[in-house]
Amino acid sequence: MVAVTPMGVLLPESILRNELFAVLAAFVAINTIVYVTLAVAKVLPKVYVGDWIGHRNRRSETRSIHPDAPV
Repeated sequence: MVAVTPMGVLLPESILRNELFAVLAAFVAINTIVYVTLAVAKVLPKVYVGDWIGHRNRRSETRSIHPDAPV
């Protein structure tokens, strides 16, 4: 019969129940969420707030070389 050895690092329960380990795990979780949010924000197209809000300084007439162009 072949003995099965664990392939990863196994820590004793006393270390896993330690308060310092819990703080470290919380930090890693928050850090992961921040980096995932930044990566998703970089992939999405840019949003310009000025496109949603009307501008008062828009020209009423076009100054294009094509006078029939839309305003």
